[in-house]
Amino acid sequence: MTVAPPPRTPAPAAARHRVRGGVRPHPVWELLLIAVLYAVYRIGRVLASGHVGEAMRNAHRVWDLERTVRLPGEERVQALFLHSESVIHVVNCYYAYVHFPAIVVFMLWMYLRRPAYYRWVRWVLIGLTGLALVLHLSMPLAPPRMLGIDGLIDTGQRYGPAVYGAPQAHSIANQYAAMPSLHIGWAIVIAIGLIVSARTRWRWLWVLHPVATVLVVVGTANHYWLDGIVVSVLLAAVLVALRPSFRRAREADAPAIGEYG
Repeated sequence: MTVAPPPRTPAPAAARHRVRGGVRPHPVWELLLIAVLYAVYRIGRVLASGHVGEAMRNAHRVWDLERTVRLPGEERVQALFLHSESVIHVVNCYYAYVHFPAIVVFMLWMYLRRPAYYRWVRWVLIGLTGLALVLHLSMPLAPPRMLGIDGLIDTGQRYGPAVYGAPQAHSIANQYAAMPSLHIGWAIVIAIGLIVSARTRWRWLWVLHPVATVLVVVGTANHYWLDGIVVSVLLAAVLVALRPSFRRAREADAPAIGEYG
């Protein structure tokens, strides 16, 4: 006589969510949060503009400090690109068109495909951008292309495409908010998020994105080396503060290990 196996007990809802890699936040609330944060950020960037004299004085101090600690001159990186007008145009396009679309695509992908890590990444970006905004407000800084240093030019204005209009323009692209570089900071966040959430052996290639971003922002004379160093320190502090959130994300994602390519 064959004994029928006992009926399976449905897994608790929480367990089912963990297998799927975490519960996605409600999209309406996420859109509202993004809209509010964007409005705050835009207002902050506008408030940070207009301090031309202070921004120029700070720029000369940063330049002198970099030479004191023997950091390589930003003009050396730019010289590598200026050998070819096609290359410098590609570099300018990378600066102009990759930064913001990349973070939008990254966050959308994390929301849809890696929901276990999405909340952690979202708070990392909020924390880093908030700290950066505080520095933008407290330390206006003109980019190196405005210093008139021999060997440094405004590659965007010279070869195109140009990101910035007149320096006096009030926009989210504030030219006097070089410190720290969110181009570099956001690129590092993208690389970290994709590396820790992916399972493919090729995931480490995402390191090339922040490396390329550093060379681009320095080579176009839009940022100093120190802008990247400072944003890296800020990001490290945010990551340490959000370690509990990362542990929860990793635990929620654990049942799904092996499902990702």
